[in-house]
Amino acid sequence: MKKYLIWVATVLFVTNGSAQTTIKAMSFNIRLDAASDGENRWDLRKNRVAGLMQYYEPDFIGAQEVLHHQLTYIDSMLVQYSFIGVGRDDGKTLGEYSCIFYNQEKYIPIKQSTFWLAPKSDSVCMGWDAVCNRVCTYGLFKNKKTNQVVWVFNTHFDHVGKTARIESSKLILKKIKELNVKNDPVILLGDFNLRPTEEPIQNIASEMNNARDISKMVYGNIDTWNAFKFKEKPNGGIDYIFVNKHQKLVVEKFATITDSYDLKYPSDHFPVMATITLLK
Repeated sequence: MKKYLIWVATVLFVTNGSAQTTIKAMSFNIRLDAASDGENRWDLRKNRVAGLMQYYEPDFIGAQEVLHHQLTYIDSMLVQYSFIGVGRDDGKTLGEYSCIFYNQEKYIPIKQSTFWLAPKSDSVCMGWDAVCNRVCTYGLFKNKKTNQVVWVFNTHFDHVGKTARIESSKLILKKIKELNVKNDPVILLGDFNLRPTEEPIQNIASEMNNARDISKMVYGNIDTWNAFKFKEKPNGGIDYIFVNKHQKLVVEKFATITDSYDLKYPSDHFPVMATITLLK
């Protein structure tokens, strides 16, 4: 009888252990390639950006300010990853991407697309009072082992247009509702160029959870924009990970990653990362 009970307990433990999926999701504004950055320009730090991504091994990386040659470099370095997304200025390769890198050994995209943060969102368009074209790339991904699915959205809000940022928050929430008809788990990543108390963030927070706020464990300060100024205090938490209010989604950990090298940062933004459990 004792042997039988031990065997049953072991089987139950293994079964329960496989009944959930752990996701690590990162948002990372890598800073576009600008010669004016001098000692912080892309060719001097690109290996640091790729190395950080490789070390932390996120399942999903929502990257912002990614020019096409930066995209191809990161893609070549992260051999276990693939990506979705398009350039914001032509819907192909021109302009910045708000792409999503995903671990292709674990996930496959079932659906994917990009929309513009503008009234006419299905084609290249500058929205409201924005000064740049802005996009949101998204995908529905399936875990190869558990078959669980998750929506991942990644965006970069305008840095000037106040109306654009307000309307962009409303548009993204609307798109999520339209797409997520089966009420699956949703992760929204991005550089929103906004503090937590500002209206567009409050709009999103009214329907989704800020992962930092609900995480069981939080590591690091809220400030994410460092402006490459190593000796000054970073100013402003403007990079976020949001999750929908799904009963089977639990945020276990949240971190602001402040890694540095030679008194320099890999980017002018710190990446943020959440470890999320999807219960079966």
